[in-house]
Amino acid sequence: VFLLRCPKVTGKVIGLVKIQAFEGQGMSEHPEGAGPKRSAVESVKENSRALRGSIGEELARETDKFSDADKNLLKFHGSYQQEDRDARKMRRADGLGKHHIFMVRCKIPGGRLTADQYLALDELAGRYANGTLRFTSRQGIQFHGVLKKDLKAHVAAINGTLLTTLGACGDVNRNVMAPPAPRADGIYGELQETARRLAAHFAPRTRGYHEVWLDGKAIAEPEDAEPIYGKAYLPRKFKMGLALPEDNSVDVYAQDLGLLALVQDGRVAGYNFLVGGGMGMSHGNANTFPFLARPIAYVPREEVVPTAEAVVKLFRDYGNRADRKRARIKYLVHDWGVDRFRAVLADYVKGPLALPRSVEVTGFPLHLGAHPQGDGKWYYGVSIENGRVKDEGGLRLRSGLRALVERFRPELRLTPMQDVLFCGLDGAALPQLENVLDEHGIARPERLSTVRKHSMSCPAIPTCGLAISEAERALPGILDELEAELARLGLKGEALSVRMTGCPNGCARPYQSDVGIVGRSGDKYVLYVGGNVVGDRLNFELQDLVPRGQIVSALRPLLERFREERREGEGFGDFCQRLGVDQARASLAHATS
Repeated sequence: VFLLRCPKVTGKVIGLVKIQAFEGQGMSEHPEGAGPKRSAVESVKENSRALRGSIGEELARETDKFSDADKNLLKFHGSYQQEDRDARKMRRADGLGKHHIFMVRCKIPGGRLTADQYLALDELAGRYANGTLRFTSRQGIQFHGVLKKDLKAHVAAINGTLLTTLGACGDVNRNVMAPPAPRADGIYGELQETARRLAAHFAPRTRGYHEVWLDGKAIAEPEDAEPIYGKAYLPRKFKMGLALPEDNSVDVYAQDLGLLALVQDGRVAGYNFLVGGGMGMSHGNANTFPFLARPIAYVPREEVVPTAEAVVKLFRDYGNRADRKRARIKYLVHDWGVDRFRAVLADYVKGPLALPRSVEVTGFPLHLGAHPQGDGKWYYGVSIENGRVKDEGGLRLRSGLRALVERFRPELRLTPMQDVLFCGLDGAALPQLENVLDEHGIARPERLSTVRKHSMSCPAIPTCGLAISEAERALPGILDELEAELARLGLKGEALSVRMTGCPNGCARPYQSDVGIVGRSGDKYVLYVGGNVVGDRLNFELQDLVPRGQIVSALRPLLERFREERREGEGFGDFCQRLGVDQARASLAHATS
């Protein structure tokens, strides 16, 4: 702690400043101009008047976009300013500029929705968005194609359903994930309730959100002071998720803070705190990389919220605010190491931390099809390819889901695999539900291939400004080809996870899957293998710059070796790891020579 005196005012004390710097990390609390240079976004946040900026004034202007500063602040309010990239070429030919559109995301802890909330969101998709809903890989719902003139009405209407967009994006804690099954044993309920409490505790306190979007008619009256985040909020986004060893459907090792539950005598006793997960990286930048969360401490269930707050505050104070590409908490864990991170965290909790317990994840259930809840009711999981809910041709998915909700009035749970569960059903309703699926051309889960059910992609082009390649629109065709190849090899029932993203930021968590496909340049991708379904291992790069049309043919030599050389119970990713990088790459080279 440094004492600052001003020589022009007879040595008057003007402030106490705590300067924190470890191994090249950005200093967090310093006077203007001191310490390493901060990124421009830091000044925008700090001077935002608690996230208000001039968003309200911009909304009143008859323009189709926001200023750069407000565009950054808008993320905290749950929206991204984007461009319709499909229209770019034609608009340029016509001498027109970009067609700006907005993505709006709902924050839905644990993915839990009432029937009324879902029906209201479905109606908003038609009124303000592009006629589709998208279930996200973090159990949220987002809208695409919203115009600036409709943005305020759209966000206000979402709040009218008692959902929110606040903190769905931006440098704060994002949506808190939890296993979605509505089982009556109390364990799943405990995790879902903990997710709700964490989401409420880490929600931004600013009244600016309600002033901007709800004309000052706040649902609650929180203070503008941010006791957890401070004026500049976090260095980067922060993600939490809860899991069970037998249900890692949230990909707990990919979370900034993962809570892996330990069950004793039929109840959750506590959690292993896993810190530092994150998938994002940048091509060609070796200082950025995907990273799996590391076990830091065991935390009793009664101390979960304050200990989670300590982790967030540590990140707030020590996170890198100079380089946003290296600002995630995973780089603190990587650079410091587990022991040093634990020691610093102990200062924040003001006491010793218990070492993590020995536990591993063992399962990754998809929760598709019909399952008993344990209370006499049933739930039924429907697979939603890439999370996109729309009517197209013979597949009337949006209409079908709406018909199901209107008829059966279930509670809904969104899953981390972008699927949806209809909960609280009578057993007699199950055949009727499947009839509705058939009538709308929606495939029952048992009619889908195993690889398709384990697949996932990000939206990518045309809406995401970061995308350099297709993903959502490309993956179905790749899976068609892969299904045929697996059938030819007699591997049709193999549980093989395939995840595809349009850029290396990894929103669909491609670096943990058996096969990861990451956009590299236009129609070319980086191909990864060696992860697994349960998500406790990173994969490795198999080949760079693979054209989209050659992805399955590039995998063919390894799939053939897998069929011939696999050990009992060995998955494709396990086999690739056993081969190792050199042998796996040599298989491709031998096949093409």
